[in-house]
Amino acid sequence: MKAEYVDENNKLIAAPNPRWMHSPKRIRVFFNGVPVADSTSTYLLREGGPPVYYFPEDDVRMDLLAPTSTVKNSPTRGDASYWTLTLDGRTAENAVWAFKNPVEMAGFLKGYVAFDWPKMDAWFEEAEQVFVHARDPFKRIDAVKTDRAIRVIVGGEAIAETTGSVMLLEPGHPVRYYLPLADVRLDLLRPSATESRCPYKGTADYHSVEVRGKTLIDAAWMYRYPTLEASKVGGMLCFFNERVDATYIDGIELPKPVTNSRR
Repeated sequence: MKAEYVDENNKLIAAPNPRWMHSPKRIRVFFNGVPVADSTSTYLLREGGPPVYYFPEDDVRMDLLAPTSTVKNSPTRGDASYWTLTLDGRTAENAVWAFKNPVEMAGFLKGYVAFDWPKMDAWFEEAEQVFVHARDPFKRIDAVKTDRAIRVIVGGEAIAETTGSVMLLEPGHPVRYYLPLADVRLDLLRPSATESRCPYKGTADYHSVEVRGKTLIDAAWMYRYPTLEASKVGGMLCFFNERVDATYIDGIELPKPVTNSRR
């Protein structure tokens, strides 16, 4: 059987298994200054998107939860029942769910509770705060310095040329090239108010590109203060090769992936 590392869209393939795995970390969820879940016995459900932490009911402040009429069906898991979380007058509606009677193939979910990540105030893996969503232990950021010639074209002009970029590989995303600012036409960049956050890389600031009256909104981004895992790309600029006219690697045009990602 032939092994493949990228799919037909030039994206790195993420590890598909295991789908349900015990986490060795202590996981805490805070709401209104109080830990509403605190466990060393959580499980991660990995289904292709961001993984989800499931907590044993004994490790959740079930006394703060009130059942709602909301029920959402999943063909592969069954009916999810929802609760509203209320603490000291503050409420998060339908912020907690569980599969009380999961289908047979998802029986492992019985007795476990999950939280809507953005409705909570803070999440901690051990003593480290985690943002956006749970981190997949089978996903790692691989940042490698490269001396390959990178050239980015917009409106018929080379807006960046370098042999000193960093190649960043991240499962589920296209390969990206981060370029030194000294090798970018900074006069063509326009600051943007857009930001995005990634649990693996940090907070990204965006820039639009304006060339000969043509503007590409949020066509490039930068991690000014990346996480340790992505430290090599700190202060470097990356262009969406699917938005610019062309990106050349050693004189060969890079295929344009089809994405809906902001990073």
